[in-house]
Amino acid sequence: MLKILIAEDDRELRALFAHVLTKNGYSVKGVANGREALDALDGDYFDIIISDIMMPVVDGYELVRTLREAGNTTPVLMITAKDTFDDMRRGFLAGTDDYMVKPINVNEMVLRVQALLRRAQMISERRQVIGNTVMEIDSLTVTTETESLVLPQKEFMLLYKMAASPGKIFTRHQLMDDIWGYDNESDTHTVDVHIGRLRDRFRDSTDFKIVTMRGVGYKVIKL
Repeated sequence: MLKILIAEDDRELRALFAHVLTKNGYSVKGVANGREALDALDGDYFDIIISDIMMPVVDGYELVRTLREAGNTTPVLMITAKDTFDDMRRGFLAGTDDYMVKPINVNEMVLRVQALLRRAQMISERRQVIGNTVMEIDSLTVTTETESLVLPQKEFMLLYKMAASPGKIFTRHQLMDDIWGYDNESDTHTVDVHIGRLRDRFRDSTDFKIVTMRGVGYKVIKL
C-alpha cells in the first residue's frame, strides 16, 4: 500500500485529508509541522508528502528545502492559503512538485496525488527495454539496433510511459496530466503533435508501434 505523509497544523484539515486519502486506498500518517515530518521521514519511507506552508517550528518551504538538500526526491504537494505568484515561485524553487491553494477540493487533491505518484514511478524506474530498443531516462536517449537518439523531454516521457505498459491504452487527458502536469493549460492536441513526431522518428522500428485508438487515445504494442 502506498504511504502518504501529511504535514498540516490544522487538525481538522489534516483529519479530512487523511480520511479522503485512506478511502482512496492509501496508508496515511499525519503530523503537525515540518519538524515532525522530518522526524517521521527519518524513521519510515513515504511515497509522497502533502505539506502546508504556514506551520510552526519548521514551515513547508524549509521542510522541502531540507529534503532536497539532503538528496530526498520524494514528491511534495504543497498546500497553502497563499495565492500569489511569488509564493508559488518560492515553493517551486524550494523543490516542491505541485501546488494547491486553500480552500482545497479534496477530489482534485486525490487526482494530483495520483498524477505525482505516476510521474515518480516513471522516474524511479530509470530504464525501459522493449525488444532491442532501450530507453534511458537519465540521458533521454533511445537506442535501437541501428542508432541512438536523444529526444526532447516531452517526447521521451510520452514514449517511455507507453512503452512501460505495452498494450495499455492511455487517453490524451491522462498523458497530458502525467507528462505536462495536472494544471497545464495546453490542449490535448499537443499530445497528438508529439505522438506524430515519435511516429516519424521510429517509423522503421521492428520492436514497437504506436497505435491510435480512435476517439480514446494511444497505446504502444510490441511487434
